[in-house]
Order: sequence, then C-alpha cells, then structure tokens
Amino acid sequence: MAEYDYDLFVIGAGSGGVRAARVSAAHGAKVAIAEEYRVGGTCVIRGCVPKKLLVYGAHFAEDLKDARRFGWNVPEPCEFDWATLRDNVLSEVDRLNKAYSQTLDSHGVEMILERATVSGPNEVTLASGRTVRAERILIATGARPSVPPCPGHEHGITSNEVFHLDRLPKRILIAGAGYIANEFAGIFNQFGTKVTLINRSDVILRGYDESIRDRLLQISMTKGIDFRFHAEFRGIEKMDDGCLRVSMTNHEDMVVDCVLFATGRVPNTEGLGLAEAGVEIDAKGAVKVDADNRSAVESIYAVGDVTNRVQLTPVAIREGQAFADTIYGGKPTRVDYDCIPAAVFSHPPMAGVGMTEGEAKNRLGSVKVYTSDFRAMKDVLADRHERALYKMVCDATNDRVVGLHMIGPDAPEILQAAAVAVKAGLTKADFDNTVALHPSMAEELVLLK
Repeated sequence: MAEYDYDLFVIGAGSGGVRAARVSAAHGAKVAIAEEYRVGGTCVIRGCVPKKLLVYGAHFAEDLKDARRFGWNVPEPCEFDWATLRDNVLSEVDRLNKAYSQTLDSHGVEMILERATVSGPNEVTLASGRTVRAERILIATGARPSVPPCPGHEHGITSNEVFHLDRLPKRILIAGAGYIANEFAGIFNQFGTKVTLINRSDVILRGYDESIRDRLLQISMTKGIDFRFHAEFRGIEKMDDGCLRVSMTNHEDMVVDCVLFATGRVPNTEGLGLAEAGVEIDAKGAVKVDADNRSAVESIYAVGDVTNRVQLTPVAIREGQAFADTIYGGKPTRVDYDCIPAAVFSHPPMAGVGMTEGEAKNRLGSVKVYTSDFRAMKDVLADRHERALYKMVCDATNDRVVGLHMIGPDAPEILQAAAVAVKAGLTKADFDNTVALHPSMAEELVLLK
C-alpha cells in the first residue's frame, strides 16, 4: 500500500489553489483539491469578476447621458432593470465556475466538493468523515469579509451577498473606505441609489497616493456621494417597515434600506485544524509562510489571501505557480512583490504602481514629481467637468521612475503597460523620448511636466 493517497492535497479552489493544483498535476503530481462552496474562489464567484461586470453596467448611466451630446437620440428617462443585470452577471459566474472545473478535470486533478480540514502534517479529514493522506498539503482558503461586532450587525450584508440583492436599495450605507467600499459606492450611485459612506478616520484608500485619492473624494462628492468621517457604529436597528436605523459616533442617526460592510477581509483559517497540526498563525489569523510558501510544518504550504501578504488575485496565481514549479517542476521560483500594480474600479477608476510621493520622499529623500491635470476629450464634448490626474514620481538622483499614479477614464487599462516601464527601471527621459500617441489620454504619460 502506498504511503500517501496523493502527492498534493489542496484545500480551497480559488485562484491560487486552482493554479497550484493544475500546474502541479501538469508536472506529474497526483493531486486532489477540496472546495466546500464553488470552484473559482472569491475573485470569480463573489469578487473582482462579478463586481467588474457591475462596474461596466454602472458606466452606462453616464454613457447614455453623454451619448446625446454625440448626436444619439437616447430616450429620457432611461430605465434600468437591476434584476436583468444581476441575473446576467450570475449566469456569467456560473459559466466561469464550469470552466474552472473543466480545467481541473482536463489536467487530471481530482475534485472533492466538500469541506476539508487538516488533521495532521500529512492528513486531511473531509466533511464526510473520510480521511486521506498526502505528502504535501497546500492551504489556499482565501479570506472573507470582516464584519464589525456592533449590535444589530446581522442586519447588514457584505460583498458576498451584494450580488444577490432582490432589488436595488433606495438608500445604502457603506461602511469602510478601502477599494471595495469606494467601488460599490460608485456602482450604487450610478444606479440611482442614495449612497452614504462612513469611515472611522477621515482618510479614504489608505496606502494610495494622496493626490489621487483626494481627487476621487472630490469627484465622488460632486457626484452626490455623502461621506461621514470619524464615525463608528453604535448599532443597527431593524424597523417595522424593514428599514434600518443606524446610530454612529459623531453623527446623527440615519435611516437606510441597506447596510453594506466593506471593512476589510480576514484570512479563512478558523476551524481548519492548522494550529493543532503545528502551523503558525499570526495575530490576524493568517498562515505564516516563508519565501517558498512553506509554513512552520515542513509538509504544509499556503498561498493567496490566507497568508495576508498581498490580497490580489494575480499575486495568488503567481504564488500558486511558484509553488508548483518549485516543488514539482524542478524550477525553483519565488514571487517578486516589488512594483505590483493595483487599481480601484471606482467612478472614475484609479490605478497606481510603485512608490507614492510620500513613500518616495521617506525612502529616497530627494524626488521629482511630474503631473498632468486635464479633461479627457470625450468628457469635454460631453460637457462633463471632472478632471483626470496623472502623476509620475522620480528619484531625483538618477531620473528613474519609481511610481506612476493616475485617476481618470480607463486608468487601469493604461497603467498595465506603463507598469512594465516602472518595473524595468526606466527613466523620465525614456518616457520623454517616446513619441506621443495622439489623440489619446495615454499620451499624457510622455508629456508630463
């Protein structure tokens, strides 16, 4: 009898777990993967993919208004049907779920659709009671929304449930000021919902460049989104008519139809048996791993959001790939976490890569900053007055571009290519020496002053 049932047992079929399982199997390993909900994980099922589709849907609110300035006869008012968009988005999620499952199956990965917990360094126990043994175990269980422990918190929803709303709320209170909060604030605002965002401090999108996040705050307020700062929940009370009365510090009570918690995410390690198996867990519940994704137990590894290193889907995928190539592919690989581009799909979207101006000043001392503050051509003809802002941060000693940050239409699409230049260590002169592609918004990157 073989000592192990599998070479690798993966717990969690999200972006990192699926990539690790698929590539490990391609390298010749016997692999099983357990998932208690649906294959695809947060990104595909209840995160970036369905959210981005809602962002696309929300953009039509302004696009249809702008179309009249471009000669299109658009009826007034235009009607929006939430159920149609919701159901079409969920259908696309179903398609992707099947596609991920087919990919695993085509690579010979055994799928086990039930909860799995660690019962030893080389042992996994399934919800059915069956135990299996594996030479290595990979934890890829991701993270879940954090909910503040205020009285009545059970009356609120999180980003998990927001895609399944029966109807659009007329008034929504969004708690938090990170990317999830600001993205859904923009989405619901465009759908016609009255949006109020509350935050414990007076800073939104902490960690992003100050100039860019200040511009988003200004534009969001102009669009009618209300912000209540220095506010913490006292409680949420469900009224007889189904509405929610929310009490908070430093502000008057307010009545809304929905409370959406977007107050961060916590690693999914509870009840997995990790600590009992000897895996070290940090104060935030994340699995502690080394540069090769190995935990304190030699046979147990972890990738993705459950490690709380960088909670981004492309990072989880790279970690899964690096794990598989290192362990089963004979290609030792480590993920480079420097210069990871990031985007906020707000209205308008933000994107950035490298150091912010503040970070560069603290780390480098002497910096040069170049900016372009402009209205996109389309917005000019549409008589829309919000302004885009592009910002380049350079090391003053050698002209090297150490950060690029922008807010405006299609900013994430533009930044992806520009991030290659920052990662490659190019200089401001390299940008200046590149001929502008005119007329485009992207040309501002080579015309910065």
